[in-house]
Formats: sequence, C-alpha cells, structure tokens
Amino acid sequence: MQLRTIFNRLQKFKGFVYGKINWSQGEELALDVHIRPRRGSRPVCSVCGCKGSVYDTQEARRFEFVPILQIAVFFVYRMRRVDCRHCERVVTEQVPWSDGKSPITLTYRWFLAAWARRLSWSETARIFKTSWQSVFQAVQFTVYWGIANDPRENVESIGIDEIAWQKGHSYLTLVYQLDAGKRRLLYVMRDRAKESLEGFFRQMGRERCERIKYVVSDMWHNYLDVVKSQLPNVIHVLDRFHVMKKLNEAIDEVRRSEVREMSEAGYEPILKKSRWCLLKRPENLTDQQTVSLQTLLKYNLKTTRAWLCREDFQRFWEYTSPTWAGRFLDEWITRTLRSRIDPLKKVAETVRRHQPLLLNWFKAHGELPGGAVEGLNGKAKLSMRKAYGYKSFEVAQIALFHTLGQLPTPEFTHEFW
Repeated sequence: MQLRTIFNRLQKFKGFVYGKINWSQGEELALDVHIRPRRGSRPVCSVCGCKGSVYDTQEARRFEFVPILQIAVFFVYRMRRVDCRHCERVVTEQVPWSDGKSPITLTYRWFLAAWARRLSWSETARIFKTSWQSVFQAVQFTVYWGIANDPRENVESIGIDEIAWQKGHSYLTLVYQLDAGKRRLLYVMRDRAKESLEGFFRQMGRERCERIKYVVSDMWHNYLDVVKSQLPNVIHVLDRFHVMKKLNEAIDEVRRSEVREMSEAGYEPILKKSRWCLLKRPENLTDQQTVSLQTLLKYNLKTTRAWLCREDFQRFWEYTSPTWAGRFLDEWITRTLRSRIDPLKKVAETVRRHQPLLLNWFKAHGELPGGAVEGLNGKAKLSMRKAYGYKSFEVAQIALFHTLGQLPTPEFTHEFW
C-alpha cells in the first residue's frame, strides 16, 4: 500500500495513467508498474512531435525506473505505432519517460549519472544492480544534454594545458574556465597539436572568443602560436607552475650529473637521496630534509649554485611593478648565462624568449587564480585513475566532462539522490 501511494504521488504523464501494480518474481524481486494510455488519447509521433492515429499496438516493453527500498522498479507499457500524416509513414510513438529504444527511463539515467559522479562507474552498476554499459549510457546522455544546453556566454579567463593519456607520448589538450566562482572544464581533444586547440576556438565562435580577456598556458609552442593567432588582443600569461617546473628539472639534471661525476672520481656521495630537499619549497621541508639542505649548502657544488639560482628567481613573483620586474629578469638572465651550468642556461634562454608573456603576470595580477589549472589537472588525472585508464577517447572525454564540466541539469519535479 505504501508503494502504491508513492506512485500515485508521482507526476502524472500527460496522456497516460498508471494501471495495476504487481510483483514479478524472477532472479530478484521486482515491481512492475503497468501504464496504459488515457481513453481517447492520440499517440505522438516520435519524429515530428505531431499527433496521429493509432496504427497498431506492439508487445509490452519494460522500462527500468529508480529502485525503491532496494526493489527494482519497471514501467510496463505496450507501445503504439503512429500513422503520421506529416511524416507520411508509420513510426513508434513518443513517450515522456524514455526516448529511442532505450530500456532505461530518463529519470533513472539522471539518477545513475548523479551517483556515477560520486562513485566509480563499476561500483555504481554493482550497487544498483545494473550493467556498466547502462551507467555509461546514462552518463553519456547527461553530458550530451548538458553540452547542448550550456550557453558559455560569460567566459573571460581560460587556462590551457595537457595531461598524459595512455602509455607513450599520448596527450589530451584541456581548456578550463578560470573565472571567479566558475572553474570548470570547457574542452577536451586528443594530442597537443595546433589543430587540437583550434577546435576549441571554432567551437566557441568569434563572438564568445572576443569576450576572453586572459589566457594562462605553459610554454608549449603550439599553444602559444594558436592563442596569438586566435586572440591577438588577449593578456596571455605563462603559468607560474610550469616556469618553476623548468627550473626544478634543471636542478635535478645538474644533481644527477654531479652524482655520476663524484661517484666516478671516488668522492663521498653527499648528493644521493637529496632530490626532494632541493626541489621542495623551504617551508615544506621536513626537519631531516632541512638539515640535509643546510649540509649541502656548505659545499661549493654546481647543484647548490643551481638551487640558489632558483631561489633567487622566486623574487620575481614578489614584484608589483612590471618595470622593476623586467629589470630584475634581465639581470637574472645575465647572471644565469654566466653560471656555466648548461641546464640552467637553457632555462635562461627560454625565459628570455618568453619575457613579455612572463611580465603579463603583473597585468593580470589578482585576476587569475594561482595554481587553478594544475588543481583541475589533478582532478582530471584522479578521474582517469578511478577507471584505471580509459581505452576509448570518447569514454575519457565523457568522464572528464561529467566530473569537471559543471554542466547544467534540468529541473526535476522529484529528486531521488
């Protein structure tokens, strides 16, 4: 009686009424809710949406609904075929609880998709006693609906980056929105070629691209060229994380080279197991790492000089005037090129080439969130790890949009999650 009351309170479908409710005893207990058309109602064509006359009635079909009290629920309905004068052919009628040939109701799709955002897809399928394919189709439906209904009208700041995908040099190009209160994924495409990023600007359209004021990216030349050609008037900022990453990679390369030289010369291996005390920020060091770093700084090693050079560069981000920051950058580049440390000299040349983009940091100061791109990348990588890697690009794209896209959803009369 309580279950019957629940169904009676559900929103009535226009043109349909609930008939009898009975139990079906198969492998598991299930609840069948029989639906029949209202007397005198005319079926709606699933192609053009016009009403037509009944041509014939098909065998009963079962549509899976949201489980209630751990009991599987199915709508049972005999689909009618419509003799549509507008289409001039016979088609299956349109029903409000499902579309196409899907055996899952629209409400159940949104229900599964909501839980698939909290759990892995396999775990969602196991808990609600359905298949992985059903969960994937539910997520796919909600993502496509969200993209089709996403206006993307107020995008002013974007971040561009890539993440590794699958084994080898396989990458995904990701574009994020970085506006205050709206940090989300806007675009996913294979590889990190120019064509990968150009697809985003074609998708956005000229009018929406003209509203973009700030762009954050790394120093990958394909991204720099595309942004320069597509958004010539935008303030393009190099991501601080990637600049410091270049310096850290240089320090580690110097350390590894010096470890080999000292080992071959028979000196004490003082640089072994010192990687993280050199690469971590001083405020993040453990007590033991702090002691190790203080010990290393007593020696006149290339590695310690490289570390001091990186710490000196950190002062660049503390400036407020682009003029004085530019003067500091010129002096730092000159000192580094005279250091006779080849990995650092390469970084200095890179900094010199991209000096205008680095100085844009001060033009956009306070407008762009620091580390937001890498934070979103971390969430994207977590989504990939939750599924132990996606073999299909389409599945990976849908999963990333579902997790990070913040896509719109329709308003529901009843919520089940």
